[in-house]
Amino acid sequence: MNALKKIAAATALFAAAGASLAQGLKALELIAFAGGGNWPIWAAQEKGLFAKNGIAVKLSFTPNSVEQIRNLMNGAYDLGTTAYDNVVAYQEGQGETELSTQPDLFAFMGGYSGSLRFVTQPDIKTYAALKGKTVGVDAATTGFAFILYKLAAMNGLGISDYKIEKLGGTPARVQAMMEGRIAGTMISSPSEILPESKGYTRLGDTTTTFGPYQASIGVARRSWAAKNGDQLVAFIRSYVAAMDWLQQPANRDEAVAIYVKYVPSAPRPAAQKAYEVMFADKEGFQKKAKLDIEGCRTVLKLRSEFAKPQKNLIDPLKYIDESFYIKAVQ
Repeated sequence: MNALKKIAAATALFAAAGASLAQGLKALELIAFAGGGNWPIWAAQEKGLFAKNGIAVKLSFTPNSVEQIRNLMNGAYDLGTTAYDNVVAYQEGQGETELSTQPDLFAFMGGYSGSLRFVTQPDIKTYAALKGKTVGVDAATTGFAFILYKLAAMNGLGISDYKIEKLGGTPARVQAMMEGRIAGTMISSPSEILPESKGYTRLGDTTTTFGPYQASIGVARRSWAAKNGDQLVAFIRSYVAAMDWLQQPANRDEAVAIYVKYVPSAPRPAAQKAYEVMFADKEGFQKKAKLDIEGCRTVLKLRSEFAKPQKNLIDPLKYIDESFYIKAVQ
């Protein structure tokens, strides 16, 4: 059976399982950024893993982190995948916006580490060439903006040497760069593949520069998790199973076909490249979706240097509760 036929069969299986569960089953509302980072979610849906664990999941995309965190806190969504930095920022009162209620966000699993590239226009080959130019970020005080600021600072540029434009998630920033509206931006893999294939410059790389960096994580409210622990465990179990399945070399062709289905703008060679990037040894999707505590420490170091009000953040476990994860993988 070829990959596309396997997808069709899996989709039919998922639909059948979903139909049997539909009565009385409310889908978990999941909010994430668009892009290839959702590959495990797509695989879990296609392979019927959510249904197997007794849940349904509805995936929605956020335009930016402010809307994502706001909608998580107001209960519009149950779960999210976001930057570990976002959890820390809002818990420490350093977020991009004020929230109407005191946040109780926590990271419950990993997603991917590193895989963050600073990509610039083809004619920009040095940091010095960025002077006076505009760079794009999701939000100026959260997410991956501090990586950009640190890379620039390490190469002789202060924040006043360039302009910052808040544009939302990676797809919007990549589009703005390729339309010539900004000089560069931090890009979450595998979204750097398209611009780099067209000659755009990779000026900086997170893993190469900083070592371990916990990028994406699963996030929920502690108050929600306390009441819905079984559903959270089922979600994590499904996600980990999808990650296991994706990382099996025998499943590569089918995994690539799933990617093409959900990212129809990506030709198959780009999807194959995405697989190579996201399942690399030292970065990309994390085996078993296991959080990297040292990678979390790197996030705290950057936040301690650049965030306002300034705080010395040293305890990554303050923003984590792995009890649901541990139960899911037992």
